[in-house]
Amino acid sequence: MATFQGPALRQALNGISGILVTPFDKDDRVAAAPLRPVVERAVQAGVHVLVANGNTSEFYGLQAAEAEQAIHIAADCVAGRVPLLAGVGRSVHEACALARVSRAAGADALMVHQPPDPFVSPRGVVAYVQAIADAGGGLPVVLYLRNENIGLAAIEALCRIPEVVGIKWASPTPLVLAAAMRRTADRDLAWVGGLAEVWAPPLYAVGARGFTSGLINVLPQRSVAIHDALEAADYPLAQRLIAEMLPFEDLRAQENNGTNVTVVKTALQLMGNDCGATRAPSAWPLADAQQQQLRALLDGWNLLR
Repeated sequence: MATFQGPALRQALNGISGILVTPFDKDDRVAAAPLRPVVERAVQAGVHVLVANGNTSEFYGLQAAEAEQAIHIAADCVAGRVPLLAGVGRSVHEACALARVSRAAGADALMVHQPPDPFVSPRGVVAYVQAIADAGGGLPVVLYLRNENIGLAAIEALCRIPEVVGIKWASPTPLVLAAAMRRTADRDLAWVGGLAEVWAPPLYAVGARGFTSGLINVLPQRSVAIHDALEAADYPLAQRLIAEMLPFEDLRAQENNGTNVTVVKTALQLMGNDCGATRAPSAWPLADAQQQQLRALLDGWNLLR
């Protein structure tokens, strides 16, 4: 059963939403054991929310049964210590089925991926999210918006679905974000920076709080330090801390963002916490030059085993 609801969940969403990797074994099957040290590091460092079946989790590379397995594994590792968000998406029936499984597994809220379907209507997205919310049986819903092409009217309609408590804004458009926040100010929603640490300061400047992070799999203390600086409105410190981890994010952005998870999983391998390879169409393995850059960076952070 869910542990965090109401004000406790709402407050946690102002913090770091750490997107967990999905470990695979040598036979490319979802594996449970390698996730436990990842979760332990994050919880001990003070990461506020953990997310299974997010993009860093390779959600679109998982079969439906694997996504169900992943949320059960994450729930077992988290053990109610911090809120657990369960990513759901793809076809409406798959999303609803995964919502029901996630609720049974003990997820505290659902994170609905923005549909990648090439034929997405604004009103269709609202119907899609409402169907998932209904399937979730009352679980709170967090929207994951990667672009605002559906328009502000549709975004407002999504935000007014009763189960919606937060939005992860993963678009580099702070002015549009500010407009969306103004239109829904009466709902006291959690507006979370969905573009990780690098974009957190400009999104904070218009009123978002907290941010998503894949870095937490590797160096959660750095993410927590950045969050603390932003919450203290110490933007110079936040920018210095971000600059020090920027090479990691730059590596993740290479090859059309295709090394995003590759860098995280390679770093975990180098740290002795092997979570396996990524799945195509992600890039695997890193090129020699990329791996050398990553090794040097981890060495500087004293993370090499």
